[in-house]
Amino acid sequence: MSDTTLLRIAIAIAGVILIGAIVFFGRPRKQGQGKRIPRESIADAFAPRAEPTLGEPAFADGIDDNYDERATQAELSLDAQNAAASAVNSDLGKRADESFEKIVTLYLAARAGAKLSGPDIVVAAEKAGLSYGHMGVFHRLIDNHPERGPVFSVANIMKPGSFDMANIQAMETPAIAFFLTLPAPTPALDAWETMLPTAQRMAELLDGVVLDESRNALGRQRIAHIRDELRAYDRQREAPPLTRPARW
Repeated sequence: MSDTTLLRIAIAIAGVILIGAIVFFGRPRKQGQGKRIPRESIADAFAPRAEPTLGEPAFADGIDDNYDERATQAELSLDAQNAAASAVNSDLGKRADESFEKIVTLYLAARAGAKLSGPDIVVAAEKAGLSYGHMGVFHRLIDNHPERGPVFSVANIMKPGSFDMANIQAMETPAIAFFLTLPAPTPALDAWETMLPTAQRMAELLDGVVLDESRNALGRQRIAHIRDELRAYDRQREAPPLTRPARW
């Protein structure tokens, strides 16, 4: 075979390849084809990527760097609002009887020049075994018997007293209040012996100080006095009611 014949065959093959490439790459692409955008890993984002909806630009080649962040923040904010609304409207931590005879109060206050932050309060409350529930505050419940109501509750001293989970990241407060409403689902002294260590534990976690109902430092003498009061309260409730002698 001559060199001229070989050259003609090579040119023909090249022409066929060129025509095939033109036909293949010249066809219109199907919807969805194009540059693949790698998704973020779960460690980099708390929620799946939000897909653009009608009326929003589809960022295929020019990606808006803040789009996913804004979508994720919006989803988390909505979730927090829904969770907060569900807790506030739930009966978790609701007293079976709204009437009461006595309230014992303690305060956990931030140190001078500082404040307690919302996220830190939530973490400390969870570590101390409290549950977020009715009225948007924290409650200590009886294990396996939450329907009996709260042993004691923890509220924000700032109005309206609740912990708004939708805005908890920005929340700050000078103090939180522990209040034991009597009668409680347990004897008053037992409830106190549960509330005091919880307040002290949270004070350690939050680097705060525990104060009495007059907002003075809670000392041993005041603790002993409260115990005596609650012991007397329990004895009074256990004693049978006095009956008048029958008249002849």
